[in-house]
Amino acid sequence: MLTVTGLNVFHGNLQVIWDLDFHVEKGEMVTLIGPNGAGKTTTVETIIGLNRSASGSIVFEGENILGHHPYDLFRKGLALVPEKREIFPKMPVAENLLLGAIGHDETEKTLAYVYQLFPILQERKFQMAGTLSGGEQQMLAIGRALMSKPRLLILDEPSTGLSPLLVGQVFRSLEQLGREGMTILLLEQNVRHALDMCHRGYVLENGRIIKEGKAKELKRDPHIQKAYLGF
Repeated sequence: MLTVTGLNVFHGNLQVIWDLDFHVEKGEMVTLIGPNGAGKTTTVETIIGLNRSASGSIVFEGENILGHHPYDLFRKGLALVPEKREIFPKMPVAENLLLGAIGHDETEKTLAYVYQLFPILQERKFQMAGTLSGGEQQMLAIGRALMSKPRLLILDEPSTGLSPLLVGQVFRSLEQLGREGMTILLLEQNVRHALDMCHRGYVLENGRIIKEGKAKELKRDPHIQKAYLGF
């Protein structure tokens, strides 16, 4: 579904991503792990068209989308749950969700699905989004992305700032999406959770992919165990 080849990204004159190669197959859950500042967010911002200073290729369902505008990629089926959630705090929960449904005519069906996945959002649907807890806001951000009926769901650090209990709730929801066939690219610092949930993974350090493989194999890798799992 997604193939990134020879991706180089710059911030001004400074190169921050170097010759990235990775792919995501339809129905897969793939994680891009690495420390803070490794270049994970820059990578996905480039994929969805927010960062235009790049070379290489990003092929989504057979089309090179490098340099396309974000709104075009949204219509093609790419949806991002950003690290900072970027909800509209002074709008009710339901209106935040409905904004994600622009572009298709199955709003009621999709909304019912999101409420089934996150029942608390239905309970809070008239509440201003800014008054939700951190975990509820993360659920809202994921729900808004799902309202677009994405073909590829990209999540940037969904566990950031959440308690262990809420992290577990969010990851169980993502596991359900995976079981239902959703294609997911997950960026995550919580390496244990990411590798437990995903089929495959790539390790990004200093703007370069240094390791890749099946999630179970990466969990047994000595570097991963020492650097990320505390073994």
